[in-house]
Amino acid sequence: MLRLKHKRFNLRMRYITLRQRFGSFFPLAIGLIGIQFLFAGAVLGYMHIEGWNFFDSLYMVVITLATVGFGEVHPLSKAGRVMTMLLILIGVGFFTFIAGSVAQLLVEGRVQQLLGRRRMQKAIAKMSDHCIVCGYGRIGSVVATEIHQEAAVVVVESNPAAIEIAERDGILYVQGDATSDEMLLAAGLKQAKSLVATLSQEASNVYVVLTARSLNPNLNIVARADSEAHINRLILAGANRAVLTHRIGGLRMAQTVLRPTVTTFLDLAQRGDFDLQMEELVVSPKSELCGKDLVQTRIRQRFNLIIVTMKKANGEMYYNPQAQTIIESGDTLVAIGKKESLTQMMEIL
Repeated sequence: MLRLKHKRFNLRMRYITLRQRFGSFFPLAIGLIGIQFLFAGAVLGYMHIEGWNFFDSLYMVVITLATVGFGEVHPLSKAGRVMTMLLILIGVGFFTFIAGSVAQLLVEGRVQQLLGRRRMQKAIAKMSDHCIVCGYGRIGSVVATEIHQEAAVVVVESNPAAIEIAERDGILYVQGDATSDEMLLAAGLKQAKSLVATLSQEASNVYVVLTARSLNPNLNIVARADSEAHINRLILAGANRAVLTHRIGGLRMAQTVLRPTVTTFLDLAQRGDFDLQMEELVVSPKSELCGKDLVQTRIRQRFNLIIVTMKKANGEMYYNPQAQTIIESGDTLVAIGKKESLTQMMEIL
């Protein structure tokens, strides 16, 4: 039973992959593939039923499917006539289907648009370690734009108006329902590093998180929550973090009133609007900093950087770490300093 389910799942994944590859040309591709199978099957049928050679069978299939009205190559048996009638009916059906698919593409004037989307899909297929943002509304557009400034991002959105805005902003996108496996895979979910679920419907965000986690267990998932009660639901669904966007906005406004200078400094440092930036630096196993404390590393003297926070590999946080704190592989250092200094320090990590 499990083996049968596994086979069905593999077949479904192959079907989704083909649909992603051909996009709106998928019906046309199916029609052309069907004609080829019909052609080959009919040739073999004449050879088997009538005992004709390959060339006579091929000629008979061509003149039958072309409906040119030529006479039979050889007298047909009753079984041969039945097969010829079926060949005409199925062949005409396939040709009508293909003609309809081509006409739809031409009449709707979507050929150029589809070719553009095809190029975009190829670009997405080559991406790795990118971020997927589900939804390009008020929150999703801000998230995607901010990420786009420093890393690769792909948006999944179904609203045509929002898609136009994303295209104008230069953001790669996949148009469709973000709760669909097919759309998430088309956005490169298997190769992605992170996913942000910013859909307006709470249930949709839960479903996106569940789907994304099942398809990519190593994905870093951040989801939008509308209330405190929904945070646990999103965490249980597989989100690494659930964010109350309205609460963060309210807290930031309050801090702007209470501590305007601090808030302005943090905003500028995070955005890098002047020659000062706050950055996360992850220590690799090969880094020369491994096994040394902050005094031994001489980070302040060498790079003129301030380490404000250290996050250990097990998740433990050290705010304003002591000079004797040991740096280990997998630790994350939150540093403030000039962009050039941060870049120099990244080279030794």
